[in-house]
Amino acid sequence: MATPSTIPPQTLAKQSAIVVGSGLAGLSAASQLISQNVPVHLLERSAKPGGNSIKASSGINGAPTKYQPVFDDAFYSDTIKSAGKALFSMVTHREKLISTLTNSSASAVSWLVDQKGIDLSNVAQLGGHTHPRTHRGAGQTPPGASIVLTLLKFLKESPLFNLQTSCTVTKVLSAGSRVTGVEYSCENGEKKELHGPVIFASGGFAGDAEGMLAKYRPDLAGYPSTNDPRPGTQPLLTAVGAQVLDMDLVQVHPTGFIDPKNPSSPLKFLAAEVLRGEGGLLLMDGKRFINELDTRENVTNAIMKNPSSSNSPKQWEIKIVLDEGVYNAVKSHVDFYMWKGLMKITTIEELGDGALEAVKRYADAAAGKEKDSLGRTSFAHWSLKDPKPDSVVYAGIVTPVVHFTMGGVLINEKSEVLKEEGERIEGLWAAGEVTGGVHGGNRLGGSSLLECVVFGRIAGDHCAEFLKGNQGS
Repeated sequence: MATPSTIPPQTLAKQSAIVVGSGLAGLSAASQLISQNVPVHLLERSAKPGGNSIKASSGINGAPTKYQPVFDDAFYSDTIKSAGKALFSMVTHREKLISTLTNSSASAVSWLVDQKGIDLSNVAQLGGHTHPRTHRGAGQTPPGASIVLTLLKFLKESPLFNLQTSCTVTKVLSAGSRVTGVEYSCENGEKKELHGPVIFASGGFAGDAEGMLAKYRPDLAGYPSTNDPRPGTQPLLTAVGAQVLDMDLVQVHPTGFIDPKNPSSPLKFLAAEVLRGEGGLLLMDGKRFINELDTRENVTNAIMKNPSSSNSPKQWEIKIVLDEGVYNAVKSHVDFYMWKGLMKITTIEELGDGALEAVKRYADAAAGKEKDSLGRTSFAHWSLKDPKPDSVVYAGIVTPVVHFTMGGVLINEKSEVLKEEGERIEGLWAAGEVTGGVHGGNRLGGSSLLECVVFGRIAGDHCAEFLKGNQGS
């Protein structure tokens, strides 16, 4: 077989880096490659680029930053705590990944703000976080869309960037222990090949209900999801020797909107965690039942221990409630949700029996009149001090939804894909939700976009080094 040192330099000089997936991880990798004058061929299986990243609405974690200037060593410990029992295995390896994620967070936000001009000036505290550290912009565009569309614009301006949509990778090509390219097909079904080093940023398998999700988490059959139905891509990588881990660790997000116009739809729109982070509360049968800023796992479990209201799909009916102060803090989100018919302006009286008392107790805790009985200490922008039956609130109905898969192919801190023996697969990197080991048993809100930027940029840098090193050999 031809090794990197024996491939003719003129062949390598024409060789593009191949990026699979156009979510934030893929775009971050492509951006780093283009910045180093490396041609990029990006393949996206959907008709439009952006992946799930473009839907992200809570923000991206980072500390310290110009908007969150306090040195935040708790970010690492918060992530370790959230990862839970998963840290009982491969401890050192996982700690390296988490350290890379949190220690690189400041530079990730700085790259987006200072080099790409993206507004991330608002900082909120989400569930499981000791301090506010989740950044989003002040405008109407959600942070995921703002970041993704900006990176896409920069990339499309480069003659080195080639994007193909509606194209599905069907096989990873290899020669011995080295990845050499991919086989793919587009809408006409004709199979083609691309040759070069490969970065996989193809996302998770939370929408693969009949395939990988059924295999690894059959207990989640029948649950609604925030993900479009499509197959997971990890098998393409295990076919060339990649190791997978944490495949049974699937995050069920506590708040996906139930659309009053189509309550039985299995595809739900996410109710961003920032709604709770900025002061929103949750009511079940007119009562609060959990600290809304607890981890996603704990909030979900508190809901799911109760009987479901429907089994097709399996869902609960929880009210999410905001006052005027919270609404103003997340106005762009709520206006969008109301436009889609997922939230409405209503009164406390219309929330049902018990709601007034629950909101009064919450308002007293927010005003410092009493300690919150559920342990909440941050109420952010809640401003309603004397709730009455006719007090105006903003409300929607939410349910737990399958949202994110923590498991995937194992990478190291260089984003290199690893075999069972821990040996790297030459010519192959991965970043984002297709990978495993970064989040453990529970991902903190705001860390998915961060993971994409951190490990996507690392993958792009090392792929560029790989190509340039081969060209100079």
